Amino acid sequence: MAVLKGKVHSFNFNKNHGDYGPTIILEHKIADYNFYTLYGHLSENSIQNLKVGDKFNEGEVIAELGNATVNGDYAPHLHFQIIKNLQGNKGDYPGVSSSKDLDFYKENCPNPNLLLKIND
Repeated sequence: MAVLKGKVHSFNFNKNHGDYGPTIILEHKIADYNFYTLYGHLSENSIQNLKVGDKFNEGEVIAELGNATVNGDYAPHLHFQIIKNLQGNKGDYPGVSSSKDLDFYKENCPNPNLLLKIND
């Protein structure tokens, strides 16, 4: 489900082993601030009829989980990521980092629990 109201910025089928598989990136705007949320390891059906600019409301179902044959060879799960600056990426964004780049990614990709509120 969409964590906030937003529109489709981009999507892609990232097919490499260990990658996200089908991935959707939503763009959100709060006041004058734009940021993005990435949803990875989805089913192929999730991106089949999607278009850039499609709008989703908070809580609306946007996708379904994919199985290992399409989502990078992982057990079904959702990769959710908040991204401040996509750095020109479309349909993909790094979900892991080398230790030398960790400070940048910690700043650019805030803790997802800010929106998910899973942990206290």
